[in-house]
Amino acid sequence: MTTVLAVFRNEIGRLFSLRPVVSVVVVAAAVYAVFYPQPYLNEALRKVPIAVVDQDRTQASRELARLVDATPDVAVAQVLPDVPTAQREVYARSVFGILLIPRHFERDLLHGRTSPIALYADASYFLMYQRMNGAVTAVSRTLGTSFEVARLVGLGVDLPVAEAATDPMPFIPVPLFNPQGGYATYILPAALVLILQQTLLIGVGLLGTLPGGAAIAVGTSRRFGDLAYESIATVAGKLLAYLAAEALIVATYLIGLPYLYGIPRLGSVATILAFALPFTLAVGALGLLVAAALRKPLAVQLVFAAIGLPFFFLAGFAWPAEAMPLAVRWVAKLLPSTLAIDGLVDVAQLGASLSDVRGEFLGLWLLVAVYASIAVVIEFNNRRRASTPAPVRGTS
Repeated sequence: MTTVLAVFRNEIGRLFSLRPVVSVVVVAAAVYAVFYPQPYLNEALRKVPIAVVDQDRTQASRELARLVDATPDVAVAQVLPDVPTAQREVYARSVFGILLIPRHFERDLLHGRTSPIALYADASYFLMYQRMNGAVTAVSRTLGTSFEVARLVGLGVDLPVAEAATDPMPFIPVPLFNPQGGYATYILPAALVLILQQTLLIGVGLLGTLPGGAAIAVGTSRRFGDLAYESIATVAGKLLAYLAAEALIVATYLIGLPYLYGIPRLGSVATILAFALPFTLAVGALGLLVAAALRKPLAVQLVFAAIGLPFFFLAGFAWPAEAMPLAVRWVAKLLPSTLAIDGLVDVAQLGASLSDVRGEFLGLWLLVAVYASIAVVIEFNNRRRASTPAPVRGTS
């Protein structure tokens, strides 16, 4: 226990005294916490500008344009006389879609015939396309239903019967766990976990490659049991140091930031922190392996600058994990963030208990055991080599 505490004190001291490590683990985490959520504070994309080309110019066509403009997702920025003019506005990026209302739009509706409208939407920006398509679809269905009801009533059909005939199965969407249907509520909880992993991995990698680590006893050959104990104590002390250093940062990211930015949270604080425990230990143990593999601070920085984006996609929230090849999904599970994102989102936002996410919870503890064991073996081999006297060369 004395060795564990000695390593703990040494590693904590190095963590807060080495400027490159402090800049990543503390300063970078603070900067990300302040600036990363800012672009998502509006939650949902609103008032995407579109142009309307009204070839009918009737009361019904003007009502359709007015209803589309009244939706929170789309704003009618211009009403233009023809499609070529509207195309030029799209190319100039002043609007992102064209709503074309054809001739005889009102006449066809009043006669009970189909009267298709066309939406030419910029699909290169998927969020804008989704908003434009959803808003125009909802308005067109509502307006079409109202015209059909009025037509049936005019033919002598009772109003309740006419409404039931035109809309026999009313659809009422209820967004669970994300009442605003916002992008921030979806992206931020997962992104914050990934940021925690990246900053801690880089910090531990730098700690393991910069000079001044726990001293390795040297001298004559020592017993296997002594080397094994010291190796285990060294790894345990380092992991406890990383856990202590990350305690406030993890609590801020997983509890403070969601509260500050209004992200829905149904899970208890105790459950969130309990799940974060194996995640932090697994990342710390993986960082020890990174340091042992790369050995130089510059290599750590360059490698993690290159693999940050692959980590983002492997996490499974930018692109569904179910759509990934099976081999890629298995590789992704070797990263603590993959299991942690699935589990923490369920625990924090959906109010799941630890028993509900026991697969992810036990998976993280398994990663802790595997990575820590490998780190112990590496530490043992380093100590054994350092304690073995160098052979004395004979003289000729």
